[in-house]
Amino acid sequence: MAAELDFSPPEIPEPTFMENVLRYGLFFGAIFQLICVLAIILPVSKSHKVDSDSFEPKNSETVKKPKATAPQISKKPKKETKKKR
Repeated sequence: MAAELDFSPPEIPEPTFMENVLRYGLFFGAIFQLICVLAIILPVSKSHKVDSDSFEPKNSETVKKPKATAPQISKKPKKETKKKR
């Protein structure tokens, strides 16, 4: 009875190139996801903090005011119509 039992390991074929690419791609994907989750959970300290109360412009040239867009006379306003279904 003891002579009939075969305790040798089963024959497993060597993984192909695409199987290796898939395996390592899954590992890298999992590591990337863990890094992304940790980046969301852990706060990131900023290297410089600027207080909005103490902010003073140094020069009037550095502060640019947005120009108001002048209405164009040559173009007529588009007429809004409801779409018929």
